[in-house]
Amino acid sequence: MQTVECEKYAVQGMSCAACSARVERAVSELEGVREVSVNLLTNSMTVSYDESLSSADITQAVTNAGYGASLADSSSTRSQASSAEALQDTETPRIIRRLVASLVLLVPLMYLSMGHVMWDWPVPAVLASNPLAIGLIELILSSAIMVINQRFFISGTKAVIHGGPNMDTLVALGSAAGWIYSVAILFQMTATGLGEGAQAAHHGLHKLYFESSAMILALITVGKMLEAYSKGKTTSAISSLMELAPQTAHVLRDGVEHDIAVDDVAVDDIFVVRPGESFPVDGVVLEGSSAVNESALTGESLPQDKAPGSQVSAATINQNGALVCRATHVSADSALQRIVDMVQDAAATKAPIAKLADRVSAVFVPIVVGIALVTLIVWLLLGAPFRDALSHAISVLVISCPCALGLATPVAIMVGSGVGAKNALLFKNATALETLGSTDFVMLDKTGTITEGKPQVSDVICADDVSEQALLELAAGLEEKSEHPLSIAVKDYARKHDVKARLTTSFTALPGFGIEATLEDGTVARAGNLALMREHGIDVGELDRRAEALALEGKTALFFAQESNIAGLIAVSDVTKDDSAEAIRQLKDLGIHSIMLTGDSHQTAAAIAGKLDLSAYIAELLPQDKEGQVQRLQESGTVAMVGDGINDAPALTRAHVGVAIGAGTDVALDAADVVVMRSSLLDAVAAVRLSRQVMKNIRQNLFWAFFYNVIGIPLAAGLLTPFNITLTPMMGAAAMSLSSVFVVTNALRLNLFNPKAVSGSAQPFRVALPQELMPTNNPKQPEAPTFTESAHTTQFTQQSNQTEKDHQTSDEKGSLAMRKNIEVEGMMCEHCVAYVTKALEKIEGVSEVEVSLENKYARVSVESSVSDENLQAAIVDAGYETGAITELVS
Repeated sequence: MQTVECEKYAVQGMSCAACSARVERAVSELEGVREVSVNLLTNSMTVSYDESLSSADITQAVTNAGYGASLADSSSTRSQASSAEALQDTETPRIIRRLVASLVLLVPLMYLSMGHVMWDWPVPAVLASNPLAIGLIELILSSAIMVINQRFFISGTKAVIHGGPNMDTLVALGSAAGWIYSVAILFQMTATGLGEGAQAAHHGLHKLYFESSAMILALITVGKMLEAYSKGKTTSAISSLMELAPQTAHVLRDGVEHDIAVDDVAVDDIFVVRPGESFPVDGVVLEGSSAVNESALTGESLPQDKAPGSQVSAATINQNGALVCRATHVSADSALQRIVDMVQDAAATKAPIAKLADRVSAVFVPIVVGIALVTLIVWLLLGAPFRDALSHAISVLVISCPCALGLATPVAIMVGSGVGAKNALLFKNATALETLGSTDFVMLDKTGTITEGKPQVSDVICADDVSEQALLELAAGLEEKSEHPLSIAVKDYARKHDVKARLTTSFTALPGFGIEATLEDGTVARAGNLALMREHGIDVGELDRRAEALALEGKTALFFAQESNIAGLIAVSDVTKDDSAEAIRQLKDLGIHSIMLTGDSHQTAAAIAGKLDLSAYIAELLPQDKEGQVQRLQESGTVAMVGDGINDAPALTRAHVGVAIGAGTDVALDAADVVVMRSSLLDAVAAVRLSRQVMKNIRQNLFWAFFYNVIGIPLAAGLLTPFNITLTPMMGAAAMSLSSVFVVTNALRLNLFNPKAVSGSAQPFRVALPQELMPTNNPKQPEAPTFTESAHTTQFTQQSNQTEKDHQTSDEKGSLAMRKNIEVEGMMCEHCVAYVTKALEKIEGVSEVEVSLENKYARVSVESSVSDENLQAAIVDAGYETGAITELVS
């Protein structure tokens, strides 16, 4: 059956963890429900179910459980205004009004019951001599307070009727028990009468519990107000983001500017943003240039230059020039709204660590009611007055707090998600937020994650008597008409250094070798690899050794010559990002192994690994191999995969936690569990640090919630009464109120946490690096490690005759008759390696291909039916030359 993924509902009437547990149980019992998660903090529920059910069935199940439910607005139909409205704290003002009304009545009630009766404070003479009148006034005032706070009684009674007593049931029972007992005493006082019995009736005032019943409700309401206020603060980070988006947009229609509501802006509308204004929606710049502050979304502190064709996002700030833009994503589809949705969705999910609290919450209230009854009976059997026994029972009821249990996890998740959003770290669900902090291995895609993702010129080496300016002018002219990635790197370098390219009159591409062109003075110039230079008899002198040294550093050397004279070489490499080395060092300090995945050769990968001090690397990978490597490493511990490209999506999905970096591709974003908006590995490390801090906060909350109830309930039951330590119902109510406030306030401390700040000493690795990834020598010495070769994957390993085992396995299968070595000329870079690999893989009967750029060979495992001519033809068709083909003997 087809599953409906994550349909979200708003749930009404929940007041504590017992409520959310009952709703979750009621829905999960429906046949066809795959998964259900109820969040007490956001009063929301997420349900996955198959086509045998409908949303009406879901809402009916919630109704039958004693609560209300309705489908929440989908992100596709939600407007910006409605999203901002949903984030507003509407609960706190309502509770404050109820609390103020309660306090207005509570003050005279406490004056009469405590001030006059206990401390003989003055009252009008008509009351001083009439204890029944005082009792009646207490009855009226306490009853009014109970009416004002009737929600406790309504919710508690409904919960009992539907078989799921909750926190409101405990409060209602405690308050009602004291009130009923007091009414009985008041009737007893009327039997005593006035006159001679007035003294006895006045003594009866000391037995009344009206003020306790009212004070319990008032104190619980104070706690609820503080809790609601604190919960409202958990969304402060998101609210501050929403406030950055303007409410109106300057839209051009028929050449006339109109100010319209941002929710009325349509895709393809043309809008204007002046200096100092925020962008109302996502768009693309049509006219103008400016610098835009994108720190609110990406965390990037430096303004980003924008020109025609540049993308802009809602809520970012235009700093100087006016821009005319075309709307591309509006309202619910904007980047801002997607961030808000992601944070809210994360808060609506449930972390695995919350399961214990859920199990306790489901049976908490019935157990507490049972303990209260046992307390009452035991004290009566011990000979205590009924009033004292009832006091202990009421204290047990009102001090017990399932709310703290229910809030321990979701408030920390909500605040942590908000802190992440403020720092451009987005967690899609609570499981990712919990799991990322326990990561043992981080597998890093090289291109675009560790490196910049585009080749750049790293070295310019001139021949004798040739200036750098002359070499760059020649190189720029030769590469002018080429679109090869290496040519683009050379042209960009020349452009940045204001080099004027020499003019050419003809241009010829030499696939696998380089390019040839005729300069304006009629001389012939060439650019390419060493093989091209040798073919034309050009003596490169000492530059060949320099090229070999550069190759050991993972760089590609391009030679440039005019006629028979060498002009020099330019080395091109995909340079590592400035902060990659620091990020990997911080991962190491957090006790996490960093492992690089790359399609590069062993030599290039080893050079990068040594430079960055990586724990290990896996080289010569095809895109489809990454997922398998992640899966293999998962046998050794928790694995996080960090990547940015389309070919990373399967590995991101396979990992315990997938992290898309630099806002990546849409496919990578969909596959990832965590999205890092900036293209910086340091932010991925910050996400790990935030995850650990959130989990630490959750453990503190859960400890307090359990510790409070374990200590508080026996204390309220009178366990320490022999030591003259007694807890009154009013003290119990105050403690109950403060317990939830403590949990929420502790979670709010996360707002003070800076995930990008490095603190603490280095931690040891929690698990050892798997043996097959252990280097035989330091990775800073790339010539030392030996490798196994299998299906384009390479790992650090001990030799241990692994190659021989591979051949034995192949022979056992009977499908591979031999392995062959083919000399290949003309390969200049890793792109060439990919072309040759792909060409050979297309041949039927070829099952394994390994191509080496440095050694200029291709090794294949083939069936006997594949001829040498087939292999040569495939390589030649790809634009390269072949040399001798020899059979490898195992």
